[in-house]
Amino acid sequence: FKGASTSSAKNLTPIGTTESGAFGFILALAGALLGGLILNAMPCVLPVLAIKLLGFTQHGTSKQMRRMAGVAYSVGVVTSFLVLGGAVLLLRTMGEQLGWGFQLQTPAVVAALALLFTLIALNLWDVFSLGQVLPQSLASLQSRHPVVDAMLSGVLAVAVASPCTAPFMGASLGVAMTMPAWQALAIFACMGLGLALPFLWASWLPAAALTLPKPGMWMVTLRHALAFPMLATVVWLLWVFGLQTSVTQAMLLLGGLLVVTLTVWASRFTGAFARAVQVVGLIVVVGVGLEVVSNANTQDTQDAQSLSTNATNATTATPNAVWQNWTATAVQTELAQGHAVFVDFTAAWCVTCQINKQTTLSQADVLADFAAKQVRLMRADWTRRDPAISRALNALGRSGVPVYVLYIPNRPPEVLSELLSPEQVRQALAQVPSKPANN
Repeated sequence: FKGASTSSAKNLTPIGTTESGAFGFILALAGALLGGLILNAMPCVLPVLAIKLLGFTQHGTSKQMRRMAGVAYSVGVVTSFLVLGGAVLLLRTMGEQLGWGFQLQTPAVVAALALLFTLIALNLWDVFSLGQVLPQSLASLQSRHPVVDAMLSGVLAVAVASPCTAPFMGASLGVAMTMPAWQALAIFACMGLGLALPFLWASWLPAAALTLPKPGMWMVTLRHALAFPMLATVVWLLWVFGLQTSVTQAMLLLGGLLVVTLTVWASRFTGAFARAVQVVGLIVVVGVGLEVVSNANTQDTQDAQSLSTNATNATTATPNAVWQNWTATAVQTELAQGHAVFVDFTAAWCVTCQINKQTTLSQADVLADFAAKQVRLMRADWTRRDPAISRALNALGRSGVPVYVLYIPNRPPEVLSELLSPEQVRQALAQVPSKPANN
C-alpha cells in the first residue's frame, strides 16, 4: 500500500493507478480501513471519545443493548462518511475545488458546531434535555430506543473527525477523487468502518463489559466531567471562527453562546420572569445568528484572502524562521533558482496540523536544519476555501490536510507523513544537496 511515508516520491502516485484492476481497488479499500482505524487516535476525535465512553458505560450491564449500541454507532459513522464523501464528489462534478473537511472552511458551519457542542455540554450537566425543546413523542424516542443516541454519537464523531487526515487515509482520499462514484463511496464506507471498528468490536466482546465497574453515582460524576472536553472543543472552534472572520465576530458568537446558555437555563423554570428571559434570549440568539451568518457569507474575495493571510500569520509564525505565504508561482521561482522548498499545507481547524507545528516545525533544531540546507519554507493556509490550494493538493494525490511536501530542483516532490516528526524531516532533508553559504 502506497501510504504517507517519507521514503520515496512514489507516494505521489495514487493507489490503484499503478496497480491493475480489482487488486488496486482492494489495496485502496484496505488503506481506507486502516486509515479510519488510525483516525481514532487522532487528536480531533478525542472529544467524541468521551461521549462514546459514557454511552458504553451506560449500556455495559446489558449485553443486548451494548451490541445494539455498537451497531447503531457504526451505522451512524459509516452513513455520515458516505454523506460527506458523496457531497464532496457531487460538488466536485459541479466544478467546485473541494477536499476532505471542506465544511469547516465555512464560518457558519464552525459557528453551528460551536453551538452544538455547547448544548452537548449543557446536556451532560443536566441543564438541558431534548424534552425541553421537542414534542414529548420525539423527546421520549431516546428513552424508548437508546440506540438512537448511539447512532447520533456516530454522526457527531464524523463531524468532528472530518478535519483530520490520518496516515494511509490521505492517499485513499486522493484516490477516491479519481475513481468512479461507486468505488469512491466504497472507499469512504471503509474509512467509516475503520473509525467505528474499535467501538463495534468492544460492544460485541463479552470481556469488555467485565472490565467496567458496576453502575452507581460515579456515572453521574463521569457524565458531568465529560462536559469539559466539549467546552474545550467550543474554545477551539471559536478560535478557528475568529481566524476565519475577525475578533469582533468571534466575540459576537461567544456572546450568542452565553445567551443560549442563559436561555436554556431559564427553560428549567415556569415563572413569568423565566418565560420573559426565554423570549428575549431567543430573539437575541436569532439576531446574533443572522448577523454571524450574514457577515460570514458576504465577504468578498479580497477580504477572504486577507483573512487567510492573517490566519497564517497568527497560527504559524515562528521566531526562528520566516514562513512565506504559498503560491504555486513562488514555489516554481525558488526551484528555478536552485533552492529546495518545504511546503506545509495546513488549516486552523486541523488539530493535527497545530500539534505538528508545535512538536516539529517550530523546534529550533529542525529550523536550523532547514537553514543549513537553505530550504525555503512556505505555508498554504486552507482555513478558508482556496481553489489554488485544492488544485495543488489534487496534484499531489491528496484531498485533505495536513500535507507536508519537500520540493527539490529536478526531482519529483516528496510527501511526508501526516504525523510529522523531526526524524522524518531530517531524513528528507538528507536528500537536499548542500549549497555554499553565500547562496
